[in-house]
Amino acid sequence: MENQPIIIFFAFLLGIVSGVIMHRSDFCIAGMFRDLFLFRSSPLLRSLILLIACSMLLFEMARVAGLLNYSLPSSLYGLPSLTNLLGGTLFGVGMVLAGGCVVGTLYKLGSGSVPAVVSFFGLIVGSTFYAEFHPLWKQLSLATRLSTAASIPQLLDVQPTTIFITILAILGCFLFRWQTKGKMLRPNVVKGYLQPRTAALLLAIIGLLSFSLTGMPLGITTSYAKVGAYFEQLVAPGHMATLGYFQGRGFEYFSPLSNQVLTAGAGPFWDGLSLVQFPLIGGIVLGSGFSAVRMGKFKLHFNLPKPQLISALFGGILMGLASRMTPACNVWHLMGGLPLLSLQSILFTIGLFPGAWFGTRMLTRFVLRT
Repeated sequence: MENQPIIIFFAFLLGIVSGVIMHRSDFCIAGMFRDLFLFRSSPLLRSLILLIACSMLLFEMARVAGLLNYSLPSSLYGLPSLTNLLGGTLFGVGMVLAGGCVVGTLYKLGSGSVPAVVSFFGLIVGSTFYAEFHPLWKQLSLATRLSTAASIPQLLDVQPTTIFITILAILGCFLFRWQTKGKMLRPNVVKGYLQPRTAALLLAIIGLLSFSLTGMPLGITTSYAKVGAYFEQLVAPGHMATLGYFQGRGFEYFSPLSNQVLTAGAGPFWDGLSLVQFPLIGGIVLGSGFSAVRMGKFKLHFNLPKPQLISALFGGILMGLASRMTPACNVWHLMGGLPLLSLQSILFTIGLFPGAWFGTRMLTRFVLRT
């Protein structure tokens, strides 16, 4: 693989900037869905819609300009199946119980959150355990496949630009109305706070940079499975060799920075995915930690209620499982696949709502009440 240091540096830089932005705006996707059911209102969800709309616009502009070389179906976003919906539902439960999604866990970990550390461990455990039943789940995915089209433009057999313009016009009307009524602005007196709408715009630009230069949208969860695979190889190499999920290369993608096609998989080997996701994860944690220290918000609290820690662990395990079952996480689908109108990502997003509802019910009954 050529230009490895350049790819690593670029991914690390994107991670640092993302960590600062997410920490300063508290851009927590899990909280957006949780609040919708916990308080019957989620103002921050509007910022997520802004992020998706901006990403959609930027991706399509870059594609038309020849800066993005992607097509669906592709190895990045495959064909839709009911397992995408089921995985999204399970992920919704997990992220609410964990108190943060996969990226929310990282930026909260960087700011000193002990539950985030516990959730991070759970993510590795869940991602690793998935390999035990991967063949059965793959069979279920094939048996419940819904279409041979991978995206809405393919399903309708129309030009992508036509669909994107229509959807952007609809979303634009809602966003303009919210903006004129002041619903995109969050009241806050904390020095250094970044408005979620500003964070959404910046994260959309970061998503475009990641996609156009590394060849992949933002995503991190396969690396959790990789970490688990490394540990399993150390303690149980014989069993590790029997797990087909860790032996294969999940997909291939073209990396503009290296000017070649790279392979990516969940196994304990250095590949094209390791080049991007490991530095990205480290950058998010360090960026968030730097922001927390600068704002005087870095705190470690070890005297926490046991139900909160158990919830964080259980939620992390569920997210780890779901991110492999779907496959991929909310960042990959909401910030990458949904703007591309991937049917997999649409099903995953639909599943998040009942999952977040059920997760909120469990949270209020077993954790918050205690």
